[in-house]
Amino acid sequence: MAEIKPIRAWRYNPDVVQEIGAVTAPLFDVVSEKQRAALYQNPLNSIHLSVPRPPDAANRANNLLANWKSEGILLQDKLPAIYVYYQYFTLAGDPKEYCRKGFVCHIRTYRFEENVILRHENTIPKSVNDRIELLEKTELHVSPTHGLYSDDSFELEKYMDEAITNPIYETEDYQGVRDVLAVIHNAEIIHQFIQKLSEKKIILADGHHRYESSLALMQKRMKENPNHTGLEGYNFHLMYLTNTEAGDLRILPTHRLMKGLKNFDAEEVIKKLSDDFTVREIEDASTLHEIIVGKKWAFGILFKDRAFKVRLKPEAFATLRWHFPDEVKALDLTVLHYFIIEKILGIPGKEQRASENIVFDRNFSDCFTKVVLQEAQMAIITQEVSIEEIKQVCQSGYTMPQKSTYFYPKVICGFLFSTIREEEFQWPAYAGL
Repeated sequence: MAEIKPIRAWRYNPDVVQEIGAVTAPLFDVVSEKQRAALYQNPLNSIHLSVPRPPDAANRANNLLANWKSEGILLQDKLPAIYVYYQYFTLAGDPKEYCRKGFVCHIRTYRFEENVILRHENTIPKSVNDRIELLEKTELHVSPTHGLYSDDSFELEKYMDEAITNPIYETEDYQGVRDVLAVIHNAEIIHQFIQKLSEKKIILADGHHRYESSLALMQKRMKENPNHTGLEGYNFHLMYLTNTEAGDLRILPTHRLMKGLKNFDAEEVIKKLSDDFTVREIEDASTLHEIIVGKKWAFGILFKDRAFKVRLKPEAFATLRWHFPDEVKALDLTVLHYFIIEKILGIPGKEQRASENIVFDRNFSDCFTKVVLQEAQMAIITQEVSIEEIKQVCQSGYTMPQKSTYFYPKVICGFLFSTIREEEFQWPAYAGL
């Protein structure tokens, strides 16, 4: 099962950076162009390491990292630790404050066939390639991926709750989320974390591209190293781990925008939809996402000046020709990608991962605006995926379509960085852990 290690994190020197919020940034795959432009204005912001500017972006990041280390802008913590990370947040229309509890550590990079790290969705190849180059040059994990473990005894939460009362960082991020970081150095408690996770499999919730970059680098370095032991830094990955049994795990829907389709005709799409779906036109398009909630195989369809609720006819489901197990076939998103994107819009399933005609957006208002302004030809509005559905898909050994889930809130970049550079990764203090 999962092997984890504490880390000696690289963190901003508090004498140089007094306000940690000024150097944090959204993850590379959610930061907007507008956000990037603003963040790049701060020469110390973590965006310069996580999304370095071209040309020669990876080498640029590596040179900057070396400068930050030599100039004392970044300092490496003296002792290995588990870093406790809590995120306090609210949701629209819900007055309750949620708190997602988790911790950051190194985890051994497992091949997916080893069945320890379980992926639940496909990746987009170009994004993986970009991450591999950056990791190989810098040998630095700039932000943790998000993994899920299940523990209904909540054994680790008591240690995390105690640590979080003495935070080392606290800030409000771009999502309006209050992010709090604390540290655990106690070797006996760290051992409890290691032991508990050694009994667990991990579902990869967010960060599939970054995890696959770690996997690719590990495989490359193994081939290059005739003395490979499995203890080298390149065998490990940075991960934020949270408990699926907690009530504060939120998964938001990710909608599909279609653009650049040749010979696109909205009236023809509507006509074809009626073959497999019940189709009902909606007068107030702004209510579309609310109308479909809780209804299996129901979607919203937005065009420039019309909106529809569509729901797959039960008898049509039997005509789904993709060879998946029932757990995957029955997903709303499988139905969407087969019956709408492949069958009606003409993009075969095997081409959808790399298709530039499909754009993903979790914000309903953005989708509505882009369609009205004709920046997209149509939007397909989806519903959120449940954690139980994700568990079932992982257990089946298959994956969901790309961008199936949006775990909220996203972790932020800039609190800490972890090295896999051998002279920085290896440390005698690890021996007892």
